[in-house]
Amino acid sequence: MRFSVKMTKMASPPLILVAGLLAIIAVGTLLLMLPAASHGGHSLHWIDALFTATSAACVTGLVAVDVNTTFTVFGETVIMILMQLGGLGFMTMATLFALVLGRKLSLKDRLLLKEAINADSMEGIVRIIRKVMIFSFTIEGIATVILALRWMADMPVGQAFYYGLFHAVSLFNNGGFDLFGNSFVQYRGDWLFNLVASVLVISGGLGFIVLSELFDFRRTRKLSLHSKLVLSVSGGLIVIGTVVIFVFEFTNMRTLGPLNFEEKLYASFFQSVSTRSSGTSTVDITGLRQATQFFMMLLMFIGASPGSTGGGIKTTTFIIMMGAIIAMVRGRNDIVFFKYRVPKVMLMKALTIIIISLLIYMLVVMLLLTTEDAPFLPLAFEASSAIGTVGLSVGVTPHLTDIGKLIICATMFIGRIGPLTIAYALRPRSDKQLYRHPEGHIIIG
Repeated sequence: MRFSVKMTKMASPPLILVAGLLAIIAVGTLLLMLPAASHGGHSLHWIDALFTATSAACVTGLVAVDVNTTFTVFGETVIMILMQLGGLGFMTMATLFALVLGRKLSLKDRLLLKEAINADSMEGIVRIIRKVMIFSFTIEGIATVILALRWMADMPVGQAFYYGLFHAVSLFNNGGFDLFGNSFVQYRGDWLFNLVASVLVISGGLGFIVLSELFDFRRTRKLSLHSKLVLSVSGGLIVIGTVVIFVFEFTNMRTLGPLNFEEKLYASFFQSVSTRSSGTSTVDITGLRQATQFFMMLLMFIGASPGSTGGGIKTTTFIIMMGAIIAMVRGRNDIVFFKYRVPKVMLMKALTIIIISLLIYMLVVMLLLTTEDAPFLPLAFEASSAIGTVGLSVGVTPHLTDIGKLIICATMFIGRIGPLTIAYALRPRSDKQLYRHPEGHIIIG
């Protein structure tokens, strides 16, 4: 069968990407509703199956039911596949099968891939995809073995490898799902786990373009402006997050208080890494002080980087707006990073993304306050986690009404696809030719 996505005159690349993710969620929902997917042989309620499938495909990690006690190995495998498809993208996975089968990609296929990984051109797009797939499966495979060896002391060999694979996929794709029931609280003092898990989360959150350039760095010895910004902003946010969480929670007996100094550092660092995209945790999120929870909401809203497995407004969007503020304060007309001037169109796109995301976030919070009987901050936290596709929760999600779960599902979907992609997909046919990535050296959105 020829590998080609049939694009009609009415089907733009953004619309196809939206439809593709919807199709993945629909198939995942049906599979999770099968009796074989749940313990006891009973079909899972459709709203819980839809919520779980959406959360997995949108690599969020919010759950309406406990994964370990609800789903069988079949159901957990479906969730793992959904996370892999959602993290790398269905077009990326389709390209993998096409390359394995020796098929050539059409111009339309390459255009779709450009949109799928948020690249600014189609030049070398297949080469980038090939590198990303090699890097992704290699790091997931290595992490699976390391985690399995670590967990062999706690469980049978077969289960250790299964847990290693599931959590390697979940962490790299920033899926947020775990099979322990309390995330990774019991491993907060384990340096090996913290190291492996952090490397997986950070790698998945950098973005395909950055991964490709890092893959070639030993040969080229250079990075683009986009990669420099992503790496510097990501590193800065991780350090700031670690310090803030460490200071705010140092004496909190429900989180870091009972831990020794080394464990405090491990937990603060991991939570800072996880908050912007992964959604896993080594501390009790419900026990955090309100100031810490609010700070984490800000990190979740920023999210990961463009073309990555994470969500949020993205690191480049955030730094461009910060650059605009600094330039205004200094009385300068141009935003400059690493001696490059940022085009005005980039600033306009960044501003648009932030405003649309804020409007969506405020609407979601207001709707949840209308439909749910819960305090403001927990609902605002869940909404921030959903729109940032993070997956951290203060325990509200399982108790949401069906309407509340549907609202969160829609929010996770928008957070994964991106507000601009959905806006482009819904544009009138006469406006389709206006859809272009802005010229420049930075990818945002």
